[in-house]
Amino acid sequence: MDTRILGFNPAEPLTMHIDINSCFATIEQQADPRLRGLPIAVAAYDSPRGCILAASIEAKKLGIKTGMLVGQGKSIYPKLIVKTPDSQKYRFIHQALKNLLLEYSPTVCPKSIDEFVVNFENHAILAKAGLLSIAQEIKNRIRSEIGEWISVSIGIGPNRFLAKTAAGMKKPDGLVQITKENFYEAYQTLSLRDLCGINFRNEARLNSVGIGSVCEFFASDLPRLQAAFRSVNAYYWFLRLRGWEVDGVEFGRKSFGNSYSIPQNYTTTAELSPILAKLVNKSASRMRRAGMSAYGVHVFANFKGGGFWHHGERTAEPMFYTSEIFSRAVGILSKANIYSPVHTLAVSCYDLTDSKAYQLALFENRTKKKYLAETMDKVNNHFGSFVLTTANMLGAENAVHDRIGFGRSALEV
Repeated sequence: MDTRILGFNPAEPLTMHIDINSCFATIEQQADPRLRGLPIAVAAYDSPRGCILAASIEAKKLGIKTGMLVGQGKSIYPKLIVKTPDSQKYRFIHQALKNLLLEYSPTVCPKSIDEFVVNFENHAILAKAGLLSIAQEIKNRIRSEIGEWISVSIGIGPNRFLAKTAAGMKKPDGLVQITKENFYEAYQTLSLRDLCGINFRNEARLNSVGIGSVCEFFASDLPRLQAAFRSVNAYYWFLRLRGWEVDGVEFGRKSFGNSYSIPQNYTTTAELSPILAKLVNKSASRMRRAGMSAYGVHVFANFKGGGFWHHGERTAEPMFYTSEIFSRAVGILSKANIYSPVHTLAVSCYDLTDSKAYQLALFENRTKKKYLAETMDKVNNHFGSFVLTTANMLGAENAVHDRIGFGRSALEV
């Protein structure tokens, strides 16, 4: 491909990006009509130091944003209603929306709990209606069949990046299409930080070579971008902004983990062990569901008095069972210098490998243990999390609630 003469992709835009507006908060308002029209926030915990995961459209208009602490949100609006996450509601809506989208295309890719990418290339439905008409029909059906209070922003573009960019241009409830005819006009309305993937560091890099706007970003040749990024990212950005697909590859997951903010003043391994066990149980069950094992375990502790501690260890053989991961994790935690009550405890399983490659041991019936772990997972998946638990989780019954992060599929959590 000769980049010197490469222009904007002339193909018809056939990629659609769907984003649920204020996802968790909107779903809570859908479930409880009394919350509709009110500023609400869904936070990991409803205490003042709980992190806001989603703010309703009404709350956002007041300046309350995702990532704020509950206390900060209430300082802006004292009557802010705070809800803790209800993962089953969000998974239900996620699956209902996925099923609806599959009626329009077999190529539906969930990007997170609140985002989908749909590819319409070579689909017969386009012969009946244009993609803008299909998008409007999808929006109408979501309101009538999934929830009258649930709205989505939809973007259409020649690649995933521009479809996502379009979806964010007229939130909430937007519908924007970027094509070879209007892309430059769209770029004129955006700042560099409006582009997904351009944070303040990348903005500074672009500024250092004289690029201060999206239009200048687009007009820059490859050598100029290479001077800014000093990596293959220069080439990727050169193609993205011209509507060519470079983001179609799905990269493998690197770890499975969970964290918990502890309201009590725990300072000993004995006090923290039940919480650690529940964190390990959640992480390990998700890892097994993905068909993975882990060579490494990492434990992190953040202290209420300031400061943090962390340590990770690898094993010679991959770990699959909750018990062996917990044994390794509690051994790591026992080495920590806990000089102040722990504010946040986190554990992660890393250095993943396919569990099918798990080797049998000579003096241990690992097949039996593997079957037991998978059976417990099936029971808990069917009847609810932690119906069956290990004894080391006693004392943590009300800790470490089931949560969903925006950056992962609902079916993965």
